[in-house]
Amino acid sequence: MHNMNSVVGTHDIVLITIDTLRYDIATTTPTPVLASHLPGGQWEARHAPGNFTYASHLAMFAGFLPTPTTPGPHPRLFAGRFSGSETTTPETWVFDSPDLVSGLASVGYHTVCVGGVGFFNKQSPIGSVLPGMFAESHWEPSFGVTSPTSTRAQVDLARSVLASVAPSKRLFLFMNVSALHQPNWFYGGTPKQDTLTTHAAALRYVDTELKALFEALWRPSFVIVCSDHGTAYGEDGYWGHRLAHETVWTVPYGEFFLEGTA
Repeated sequence: MHNMNSVVGTHDIVLITIDTLRYDIATTTPTPVLASHLPGGQWEARHAPGNFTYASHLAMFAGFLPTPTTPGPHPRLFAGRFSGSETTTPETWVFDSPDLVSGLASVGYHTVCVGGVGFFNKQSPIGSVLPGMFAESHWEPSFGVTSPTSTRAQVDLARSVLASVAPSKRLFLFMNVSALHQPNWFYGGTPKQDTLTTHAAALRYVDTELKALFEALWRPSFVIVCSDHGTAYGEDGYWGHRLAHETVWTVPYGEFFLEGTA
């Protein structure tokens, strides 16, 4: 585990959730851009902290990132201060606020959300909770699940944020990638029919678009890329998520440093 007390304050922090990405598809689909940055070019198998977007992101923003699948306890990178925590260690960055977003803001980070799925669209009270944690949040229809070019639009917006951030200001950039969430049939399948094949095709699309984002991280950055939950495509009779099944609980996770050009 990295010592996050040496990272917070010295690095920008980037959290990318590839919404709905299954671990088995992540590990069997060629993603050369991500593989060039993941440790050893490999994803780590972890258990999601929730089985659908809202629950999982509330947990992650509280410091409960996906947990290694091996028996624990497992130290956490970030944690809200509370007595008796068995996963808070001297290398954990501890915040005295309700969530990681406001915790980073309290030590000078500018917090930015680039939304994706409906829980980030700010079109309803529940769709405003997660983006409302950030000082700056963005969503438009081109970022959403029905747009076949959603990741490019999201990356373009994130690049504009990175280009405008003050050199003296640290940045916490969060992006929820919507492309894999159904519908994803338009990445190469039968019209109106999502499959594991189109799930994988959507991931290949996302990988190509993330290259521009990683190149735009011009300052030293600590990057976390993971899924918030998987989804079922008929296994054992299950479809979708917000249910307890291996295809939903086991997710890919990776973290790495980018040194930037600054």
